[in-house]
Amino acid sequence: MNKCFFFDRDGIVNTRKYDGYIKSYDEFEFIPEFLEIFKLTEKLGFLKIVITNQQGIGKGLMTEEELNTIHKLMQFNLYQKLGFSFDDIYYCPDLADSGSKTRKPEPGMLLEAIEKWNIDNNESYFIGDSESDALAGQRAGIKTILIGDFTKNKATFVFSNFTELINNFDKVIRE
Repeated sequence: MNKCFFFDRDGIVNTRKYDGYIKSYDEFEFIPEFLEIFKLTEKLGFLKIVITNQQGIGKGLMTEEELNTIHKLMQFNLYQKLGFSFDDIYYCPDLADSGSKTRKPEPGMLLEAIEKWNIDNNESYFIGDSESDALAGQRAGIKTILIGDFTKNKATFVFSNFTELINNFDKVIRE
């Protein structure tokens, strides 16, 4: 079985746009500390998979083709910078009130990836920046990491910022 690090996209991989949606790659900016975490996961042999809600599609603010272009360029630039990229990307275009089983906090995207990639839940983590990320990970039976101002009971691990996670990364994967 494989071990995996699942990553929320906006706010973890790239800078979150608080006044709207990332609708083109021109608006996409990697978070520098993400690149450090990404390198650690690669070095330790984890699969790396994006799990992201993208309701901008459901709202008609962008198309799936535009989202796919963003993801292709993200993958290309990761490969150019680091020599590797994400193993897979899952996104849910559904609106928040749709009742979708794949929209976080529901675990649908995670469960699909776990089955497809033969992932060991006990050796896997979901890193995000919202309670819906932690809830989705818990519902899928994997360890959760939240970055931000959260109480410890919201996730397996809570770090106030990326630097704190990087400094404690060995402890996280040993626990």
